[in-house]
Amino acid sequence: MPQKSVNRVVLAFSGGLDTSVILKWLQVTYGCEVVTFTADLGQDGEIEPARAKAELLGVKPEHIFIEDLRDEFVRDYVFPMVRANALYEGQYLLGTAIARPLIAKHQVEIARAVGADAVAHGATGKGNDQVRFELGYYALEPDIKVIAPWREWDLTSRAALLDFAEKHQIPVPRDKRGEAPFSTDANLLHTSSEGKVLEDPWAEVPDYVYSRTDDPEQAPAAEDVVIAFEAGDAVAVDGEALGPADLLARLNALGRRHGIGRLDLVENRFVGMKSRGMYETPGGTILHLAHRGIEQLTLDRGAAHLKDELMPRYAELVYNGLWFSPERQMLQAAIDLSQQRVTGEVRLKLFKGTAHVTGRRSSESLYDERTVTFDDDAGVYDQHDAEGFIKLTALRLRLLARREQR
Repeated sequence: MPQKSVNRVVLAFSGGLDTSVILKWLQVTYGCEVVTFTADLGQDGEIEPARAKAELLGVKPEHIFIEDLRDEFVRDYVFPMVRANALYEGQYLLGTAIARPLIAKHQVEIARAVGADAVAHGATGKGNDQVRFELGYYALEPDIKVIAPWREWDLTSRAALLDFAEKHQIPVPRDKRGEAPFSTDANLLHTSSEGKVLEDPWAEVPDYVYSRTDDPEQAPAAEDVVIAFEAGDAVAVDGEALGPADLLARLNALGRRHGIGRLDLVENRFVGMKSRGMYETPGGTILHLAHRGIEQLTLDRGAAHLKDELMPRYAELVYNGLWFSPERQMLQAAIDLSQQRVTGEVRLKLFKGTAHVTGRRSSESLYDERTVTFDDDAGVYDQHDAEGFIKLTALRLRLLARREQR
């Protein structure tokens, strides 16, 4: 039962079964006014039906917020991660994790605008998203009341949710009444699938789970794509300048038809358990590889290696919901400083589920053909210089070896 009275709450609302039940549950349990916020992050399906669903459940039209956040999502959240080359546990491109702080930010802004004293989300008590949402809320509005229905109510099964929906006349499409074979989360960066048929880590992912990528074995002939970067951010595809969301959408379309970006992963959740999920990140995978490609030319060795040391920590902060933390912001400042001259073009070849760099060029390149050539370098590099470097580096090794030989 509620421990604190609530007058008005801003709910992260998708319009699906879970959040529709939550909306009504908040009205019944807290007796409060509910304001809904639906973020368009480029997920599959229509966003606008959420408006009709909210109105049906008694939300005032002026308290239904639907916002197109696709450009903000890519520009201010996805691109900074790409600049960091962020991969959680060496593989996961953080598609779900990076969306939560953006949603939390807008919920808090709406709460301030409408005078709400609480925010609510539909994340379960077993998952990472409860942590991500709530750390975002508290970082931006430290005294906000947070309601997490899955940690409070006794609706612990899908059958219970359906019974509640029927009792309160919440419409549920006929095809949604059966037990879902798996759960999904989607945005412009990725689609994640987990649960049910995916819970056995030995069982291969069924073909019907894939929604964002075509079968790599049926992919068309190899295709080249050229991505242009300025200061670490992608700005054009095949010579066409594009805004952040349109650029990622273009790469998603390319990645889809070549079956690129599938990842079957058993990860370590923040809450302590291991979880098996299947991620599809077609455009993000291409973008990540291209960014590494342009850094190969333009980033100094010391900066590049330091970035690689910092990256696991950065990725873990994002995964754990600490996007608004000072340590993430400190790392971002250092990373962004390194990106000032990460400018140029990268060519990749896409073929049957794979993408690999086949060329890169930049006006900011540190690559010097005169220095690396195997032909006569006309004295640019004096090979005799290497002897002194090697002997100085080897000095301590020689001293150790002499001691062992006594």
